[in-house]
Amino acid sequence: MWFLCEPGYVPDFNDLTLLPFCAGLTLLGLIASWAAWRRRGLASGVRGVAWSLLPVSLYMTGLLELLWDVVKSVTSWVTHLIFSPTVWAGVALFGVSVVLYVVSGVARTRRGDAPEKVAKPKQVSDAIGELTASGPPAASAKPTKQAKPAKAPKAGKSQESSEFDEIEDILKRHGIN
Repeated sequence: MWFLCEPGYVPDFNDLTLLPFCAGLTLLGLIASWAAWRRRGLASGVRGVAWSLLPVSLYMTGLLELLWDVVKSVTSWVTHLIFSPTVWAGVALFGVSVVLYVVSGVARTRRGDAPEKVAKPKQVSDAIGELTASGPPAASAKPTKQAKPAKAPKAGKSQESSEFDEIEDILKRHGIN
C-alpha cells in the first residue's frame, strides 16, 4: 500500500468493487427516500428515488467508467502541472515572450517606427459636390451650415428688423421666397 502515497496516483477503474458500491448507494438512497416519503410527502419521496437510481444507472450505461476516466485524467494533468519543473519552465518562457512582445511594441512607438495611420475618410460635409469612385453622396446626406460672415446691424434699423432679416435669409435658403 506504499504506492498510495505517491503524488499523482489514481487507482484504476475496477468493476468488482464499483458495482457493489453503486448498488449500496442505491439501496441506502431508496431507504432514505421511503423515510422522506413518510415524513414530507410524495414529492420528496419520488425526488429521493430519482436521485437514488442514478449510481446504478450510471454504472449500467458505462457513464460511471467514463466519469472515472475524466476525473483520473484531470487529476493526473493537474499533478503533472504542479509537480513538473519542465511545465513551470514552459510557463516562465511563455511569460517572458509576452513581456518581450509588449516591450517591443512600446519601443516601436517611441522610436517612431509605428505604422503610418490610415487617412480618415472625408466627412459628408467635405464631400458635397465632389464626385468620387462610389458616385455622388447619398440623398440623405445633408450639407452642413457653411460659416457665413455675420452681418453687422445697420445703424438705422431696430432689433425687430434684424430678426426679420434672419428669417428672410432662412426662407431664401429653403427656396421659399
